[in-house]
Amino acid sequence: MSTDTEIKSRGVEVLSQYLGDVEAERFIALIQREPFDYTEWRRQLDQDLSIQQISDRAMALRNQKR
Repeated sequence: MSTDTEIKSRGVEVLSQYLGDVEAERFIALIQREPFDYTEWRRQLDQDLSIQQISDRAMALRNQKR
């Protein structure tokens, strides 16, 4: 099991990798500035997609990383 510090560090690395350093910093600032319910945000993010569409997106992302 990872420590909180390790999780934060990996999270920042992933954000920076996919958003770039500046956009990752902006994302973190946005999260800290306003009340944010990650669980509700994730729930609403894919609410219009079928399970198959979500799976297809996940597989496409997985294949991009190879």
